[in-house]
Amino acid sequence: MNKRNWVYLVLALALMGGTAGTLMRLKANQQLGRPGVATRPLPDSRNLEVVLPEFVLDYTSEPMAIDRIVTETLPPDTSYGQRRYVAADGWWLQANVVLMGADRTSIHKPQYCLEGAGWKIDHAASSETKVPIPRPLPYDLQVIKLVATRQVQNPAGEVMTVRGLYVYWFVADGLLSGDKSGGERMWWMARDLLRTGVLQRWAYVSCFAVCAPGKEDATFERMKKFMASAVPLFQLTPGAGETAAAARP
Repeated sequence: MNKRNWVYLVLALALMGGTAGTLMRLKANQQLGRPGVATRPLPDSRNLEVVLPEFVLDYTSEPMAIDRIVTETLPPDTSYGQRRYVAADGWWLQANVVLMGADRTSIHKPQYCLEGAGWKIDHAASSETKVPIPRPLPYDLQVIKLVATRQVQNPAGEVMTVRGLYVYWFVADGLLSGDKSGGERMWWMARDLLRTGVLQRWAYVSCFAVCAPGKEDATFERMKKFMASAVPLFQLTPGAGETAAAARP
């Protein structure tokens, strides 16, 4: 190895050592940010319960237990909230929130969960879109809408095709993201961690409903109406006095 290569090697090792030292100091002094959703403590646990509203419009609801496979797969400091809402005519949807702790891997791509449950995502019908939210100030919530297909068996034993609409977004204290790639959130998280030592505490929020083929648009409109009423009841971002732009720096 010539002298120039030795110099490059020494510089590379010094940079790696400096980076490792910086990361260790950041982790040692790291503070976890506040959630962007309503929570309350769980008895005998360091985790939280995400508080979803019991009543929305004409819907009644019941809390749903988190599947064991989820709690065993995601980090132990992950917090949850999940409810099933049923309208007066029997139509239902499921709302779910996954809130990260200090381990950011709690926030994952929902595509894996849907496909693992037997749904085939229709990428041509899926999109990034907006849902108008009226309170605490009017703004457009950026969301990702996934449309998926699955074969199910009805009570008569017949196999039928159903469509699933899965609408999701991400929220932290003062931040909203409907970026499918996740790059936006990763940049904001790294920026704030370096600037302030605070790890943004992101929550992944989703709504899911099932419909017959051809009813996707009508189902999404109904989901949007539900979200317009429900989201201000549990999502703390944006808060009163903030602007919609402040939630997306």
